[in-house]
Amino acid sequence: MAQLRKPPGGRDARIMLLAQCVDRTGTGVWAAASVLYFTYVCGMDARQLGLLLGVGAAAGIAGSPLAGRAAERVPVRWLLIGCHLLRLGTMGLLLVVDDFAALLPVVALTCLAERAAKTLEMLFATRVAGERRGTYQALFRSVANAGYALGAGVSAIGLAVGTTTAYRALILANGLSYVLAAVLVWRTREPRGHGLAAAAAGEQPAGDPTPVPSPWRDRGYLLFVLLDMPLNLDDSILNVGLPLWLVHHTGAPHAVVPVFLVLNTVLVVVLQLRISAWAEGPRGAAAAVRWYGATLLGSCLLIVLATDGGPWTASIALLAAAMLITLAELLRSVSSWELAVSLAPPRAQASYLGVAGMSQSVQKSAGPLLLTGAVMAAGPAGWLALGAATVGLGALQRRASLRRLAALAGPAAAGAEPARRAGVAVG
Repeated sequence: MAQLRKPPGGRDARIMLLAQCVDRTGTGVWAAASVLYFTYVCGMDARQLGLLLGVGAAAGIAGSPLAGRAAERVPVRWLLIGCHLLRLGTMGLLLVVDDFAALLPVVALTCLAERAAKTLEMLFATRVAGERRGTYQALFRSVANAGYALGAGVSAIGLAVGTTTAYRALILANGLSYVLAAVLVWRTREPRGHGLAAAAAGEQPAGDPTPVPSPWRDRGYLLFVLLDMPLNLDDSILNVGLPLWLVHHTGAPHAVVPVFLVLNTVLVVVLQLRISAWAEGPRGAAAAVRWYGATLLGSCLLIVLATDGGPWTASIALLAAAMLITLAELLRSVSSWELAVSLAPPRAQASYLGVAGMSQSVQKSAGPLLLTGAVMAAGPAGWLALGAATVGLGALQRRASLRRLAALAGPAAAGAEPARRAGVAVG
């Protein structure tokens, strides 16, 4: 609570954290009700629903790079307000549109704006929190999870009523969250920097004529983004893999499934700041990547242990697996953001962060397909292969990140040396 009262970045960071909490509360309301709304109110079958969600996930992939590119030319605050208002408009359309073909672009725009907003929030935090962005990220994840939990509780009331009017009330509640979030963002000040994080002393001025590098031509950064995609699989494992494996391959009662999400929410709120402090800085983030792979391997071993087990054995093993997956999520949330910022050239962090933001979008789209079509189809061997592959990818990501950090530090050190000598000479 003391950190929330005085977060890194001061007043603007505190307001933005409140805005993010309000936004995630509304998102929790809609996330818990959306599938049932499309099924019972709009009358979609499973095939239509799958296509609708797939189109939305694909559209979300484009949101991050578009937001990063736009942030090099337009103030971040106004772009973020625009994303909130765009989502407010799409929520309003849901109240009057129930045709499947018409809902496709509506859901696609909603997902695109949501991913763009998350990238812009990351960029805002990078600018206002500076070197303490890891602490800000930890605070954000704590308030975001609290918001999701609150939103899910509100949604449960509407779902218990179950009428069309109740569903529409939940849509209005989500729309209200966008309005409040937009007002709060409007009350912040635009952080300094244009297309980059707040410049530190000794960095090149914003008017430097040197061409700004493109992330799409930077092989080293693209390698980081490519490796980061499978290193986000903890989300799909928790929300798709564990529930499906429990139902089809263990004797654990179905009532254990909601406990996975409750356990995840509580652990994130309690442990995020501690994990962020442990993995602070670029090298700490690189070390966290290695532990991410080892932690996910441990969870895969527990899932295998639960296979064909009785109610108690399977339940305990799967709950322990959920705890390890949550720990992996905490490590990933720190390492992914910190490395995305640290591995990007200071003069082009907006566009670079936009490309890095694609990792989670691609994972949300492809992760469930990978788990259901390959990992789970192969049985216990599939889980063991996934764990081993994650360990290998984590080690590769750590090595590549340390190599790039050293390469980026080289020119900076070389530029600082003449300045130091000149200062000695003047003295």
